[in-house]
Amino acid sequence: MSGLLTGLSVALQPINLLFCFAGVFLGTLVGVLPGIGPVTAMALLLPITIGAPPESGIILLAGIYYGSMYGGSTTSILINVPGEAASVVTCLDGHQMARNGRAGPALAIAAIGSFIAGTFAVVAMSIVSAPLARAALMLAPADYVGLMVLGLVMVSFISSGSVANAILTASLGIVLGLAGIDTMSGVSRFTFDRPELLEGIDVITLVVGLFGISEVLQNLEHSVQRRLVTDTIGRVMPSREDWRRSRGPIARGSLLGFLLGLLPGGGAVLASFASYGLEKRWSKTPEQFGKGAVEGLAGPESANNAAATAAFIPLLTLGIPPNVVLGILLGALIIQGIQPGPLLMVNNPGVFWGVVASMYIGNLMLLVLNLPLVGLWIQLLRVPYGVLFPMILVFCVIGVYGTTGSTFQLGLMTAFGILGYLLRRTGYDLAPLILGFVLGPLLEANLRRTLIASDGDWSYLLTRPVGLACLLLALALIIAAALPAIKARRETFGPADQG
Repeated sequence: MSGLLTGLSVALQPINLLFCFAGVFLGTLVGVLPGIGPVTAMALLLPITIGAPPESGIILLAGIYYGSMYGGSTTSILINVPGEAASVVTCLDGHQMARNGRAGPALAIAAIGSFIAGTFAVVAMSIVSAPLARAALMLAPADYVGLMVLGLVMVSFISSGSVANAILTASLGIVLGLAGIDTMSGVSRFTFDRPELLEGIDVITLVVGLFGISEVLQNLEHSVQRRLVTDTIGRVMPSREDWRRSRGPIARGSLLGFLLGLLPGGGAVLASFASYGLEKRWSKTPEQFGKGAVEGLAGPESANNAAATAAFIPLLTLGIPPNVVLGILLGALIIQGIQPGPLLMVNNPGVFWGVVASMYIGNLMLLVLNLPLVGLWIQLLRVPYGVLFPMILVFCVIGVYGTTGSTFQLGLMTAFGILGYLLRRTGYDLAPLILGFVLGPLLEANLRRTLIASDGDWSYLLTRPVGLACLLLALALIIAAALPAIKARRETFGPADQG
């Protein structure tokens, strides 16, 4: 309670209330507009956080993240195009409800279910964060090595495309993260004799290029067709029968989403799919799913919002981002000179509890934004991409040059934008690359501490129970991913002794 009171004293400051509102408003906006997503929005706004107080900047970025989960449901219901990945499942029954003339109740169920799930997850986060941080203080560097390796492997395992491709992009991210002067030996690495790279690759330049520039290049290849189901929403409040059928899915989705949100990798996406499968199995009328069943909307929407909030727990208490969006948030914290981890509550209680308290306030703001302002979001869906994408490019250039003041960084941003476009074009996921970039230096630092403590004995990594369990699980995931490919290769070529 004392921590929450501290957080409320921070979150209720006028500047932080403004940043919280801006974050959830922009998050809803990017969720409504397909083709942008929270990653691109956070990349574009990351430069703004440098000049702001640490609490304000993190509250802004956090609001964009969980606000986009709300906004993504609007476009999924009205035009059958998910605003972000976690809203894919919402299209199945939410859009069918809209086509059946029930767009208003669908939007209301999505907003209220998200509010309940988000609030539940914030309460649970307040309860479990402190005990988890105390337990994390007992972890050794070898344990963190295992946790980070497991996180990278799980993200690679769950990301789109093959696991081998994901591991390759994660390795590329680690190499990019290690560029600059080695703090222990003083030797420059991967700088190509460019003095601009001696301090390492700027996280803003990398993120804005990979997601901002490449997003525009990718969307220029094809036109996105958007057709609204209806121009009038009609009656918004759900019926008593809708409430009766939604109560159970909202409760189950909130709990399931919170638990799955703690895992590295899919987070909200995995939670929404798992909730949909659970509700379909639980239902007495599974044949209605896909035809406008309110349970198929309420459960996944609650699950993805609970998972989005729960994902902050491993970031703030362990210093390990479970997905690419919170990888950007980790970069923002490091830029501000704040190191997430078990000591964050002690060293920066205002940041930790301020973010937690702002989520209570942000969820209430989102409920107000998503019900009365539905008409505004419908009008925004009509903004042509020919206007939107040039604006994104302008923000990319202003953001990078405004924070670095270097034309070299603009060229580097463009190069990363082309790289991101080529990787996407060839089926590579960018999420492992970003996580590799932010976790690479931390992984190296903990690995070096482990080897120094053990006089260079690598087997010491296997003596810590937590680290060993993480490494074994990571190995099991790699083997599980490789077995189908090995089996297919054997079936194609046959045994060697058969010629």
